[in-house]
Amino acid sequence: MKLAVALALVAGLAALSPHVAAAQTKPAAKPSAKVGGGGAAVAPAPNQAGPAASAAELDPAFGAFQRGNFLTAFQLATQRVEEKGDAKSMTLLGELYANGLGVPKNDAKAAEWYKLAADRGDSNAMFALAMFALDGRAGARDRQASAKWLAAAAKLGHPTAAYDLALLYVEGQLFPQDFSRASELLRVAAQAGSADAQYALGTFYKEGRGVPKDMHQAVQLWAQAALADNTDAQVEYAIALYNGDGVDPNREAAAAIFRKAAHHGSAIAQDRLARILFSGVGEAANPVEATKWHLISRAGGETDLELDAFVDKLDPDTRAAGEKAAQPWIDAIKAAQARAEQPQSQGAQSVQQAKP
Repeated sequence: MKLAVALALVAGLAALSPHVAAAQTKPAAKPSAKVGGGGAAVAPAPNQAGPAASAAELDPAFGAFQRGNFLTAFQLATQRVEEKGDAKSMTLLGELYANGLGVPKNDAKAAEWYKLAADRGDSNAMFALAMFALDGRAGARDRQASAKWLAAAAKLGHPTAAYDLALLYVEGQLFPQDFSRASELLRVAAQAGSADAQYALGTFYKEGRGVPKDMHQAVQLWAQAALADNTDAQVEYAIALYNGDGVDPNREAAAAIFRKAAHHGSAIAQDRLARILFSGVGEAANPVEATKWHLISRAGGETDLELDAFVDKLDPDTRAAGEKAAQPWIDAIKAAQARAEQPQSQGAQSVQQAKP
């Protein structure tokens, strides 16, 4: 979602995790919902945050929606609304109108259906209304209304709403800055499986913000998020694992995680992997690969004067082989940076570090 607090959070949560935030091109804690095309209240994506539908809730209308049979989903949802006043079907109708799936796109009708469902206690509809208010769909942008709907959805246990509401408490504009309340909300989202929330709550435990300082608890949360492929969490977990901070040291496992995060585009992970490959501690020494990852990391914004000096001392053939291996990545990074510098009117997006 295009949450307005994201930019402010660069100075908020990013500051809580300096090891990761320093060379990343995205905020350390990012809004997890996606609302660019619709309300995302009944999103078909498998990683959609929100209460998972039980088998009983997988009615024919929702099943048709998941299969992409949107007109059938519309007809079945309409029937369930008429016969049972079903709130989830109302939310589904809102989603269809919000995205123009099977019916003409109509934000006003979508908002009407979401409101009817929200009045009947559907947390997904509340979350969708929060996104509509934030993006100015079906009315003027209204951050106060967005926060109100986020709070209502979070109170019912909606994990994405809880996560995004936590960001507002970190930001401290709509609400007084309150890390304790933010940590409570992050815990709701983390326990529901949100990797972003697990990572963010881990940084809270690392720094003792809103919770007692507890590196062991931080590492546990990062480990969970790392398994879900959260790159920032992979970096923090690997650093802790390599150093034995809050967990028994395991440099071989840390090296493997650094490598995974490096392939995901983390400049910090690329730098750490380069150091491991130069030293041979955690993985067999490989100066060509070490040079490659160091140059990629440097192109992504990470500074390491010690590795610069090490590369300068390599024999020309080894250095040239590393440079050749790094070049496709460096070209991709430069292309992504050029796209990110284009005017917003040309549809530029904020870009994470690229990879070939």
